Amino acid sequence: MGPLLDPNPRGSLWLYEPESEPRNGSKMDPSKLRHLELKGFPTGHDFHPLGLEVYPSYAGNASNLYVVNHARERTVIEQFLLSPSEPDVATYIRTLTSPYFLSANSLALTSPDSFYVTNDHLITRRLPYIGRFLPLIESVFAFPLSFVSHITLQPPSIKPPIQSHQFSVLFMPFSNGISLSPNGTHVAIASTTLGKVFIYTRNPTTNSLTQIQAVPVPFVPDNIQYTHDGSAIIVAGHPHFPTLANVASKKTDVAPSWVVSITITDPDVNVPVSTFDTQTPISANTMVPATAGYELKTLLQSDGSGFSTSSTGLLDPVTGALYVSGLYAADGLIICNPTIPIQRAIDPLDQVPYLWLIDFI
Repeated sequence: MGPLLDPNPRGSLWLYEPESEPRNGSKMDPSKLRHLELKGFPTGHDFHPLGLEVYPSYAGNASNLYVVNHARERTVIEQFLLSPSEPDVATYIRTLTSPYFLSANSLALTSPDSFYVTNDHLITRRLPYIGRFLPLIESVFAFPLSFVSHITLQPPSIKPPIQSHQFSVLFMPFSNGISLSPNGTHVAIASTTLGKVFIYTRNPTTNSLTQIQAVPVPFVPDNIQYTHDGSAIIVAGHPHFPTLANVASKKTDVAPSWVVSITITDPDVNVPVSTFDTQTPISANTMVPATAGYELKTLLQSDGSGFSTSSTGLLDPVTGALYVSGLYAADGLIICNPTIPIQRAIDPLDQVPYLWLIDFI
């Protein structure tokens, strides 16, 4: 909704090279963390990144990187190129502006030059006077004012850059994280204030979305991501929003974290499981009802002392490691490694002992 404090310092992007094999401990290897050079980025142009997405590189070709940028005047989306030959360099291509990027938050790419984008609020902090309190009211009372769009771009040499815009989802309270399934047939969207992840089928030809389910989670969800094989959705969020707000206002140091997987079960089974998520200090089963065709399982749970303000969870398909970033975490990122060897032929989510848990209050 715009930079909250001083807009002058630039944000930055970092690249982390994951481990090829699981290892003991949960500390990052600093030698594998690299700062990305924003080559050609305009001098004097603000950079406050929020959501980002990279289209996969094939056969050594460059990848398109899109980044939501909450600049001081308006929210825009930046396009970069990432080349496998220069992994530490993001080459600036162009800045995308649109009245539909009102409060852009998260991206899900449908091709190298098209994407879904969530807009988490209709009323933003950029508005004079009322921007100080109305966005909070929109959030707290779950007003269904946010929306999700699909954008198709022109080639960089053609202006204007946006070829088409279409509304994909309207009237959703606080649409936040969004993820496209690996086969491109489904889209998941987190509604933060409703505490649900909405699942849609996608028409790849028209990019239209049709809701098929809304899965409740035991916290306010932030970012979400389909696993590599599309069998589950990793959801990270905030179990106690008042404490999160206190961290943001520097009234306290930490806030709880919770990360779950939504595993897609047999779609023909219409009866929800009676119990689930039983191997965790506080079970999701005690807080939200079961959903037919989907099962919740805790991957990380913390009162904040172990890891604070979880906002994004990613599962490494090779090692089974869970990467979790924190919205206001002093550690920034934590890596939760498996406690048993991962067999390539077995879904890591079936390896129950790899859960990494901290007592949660």
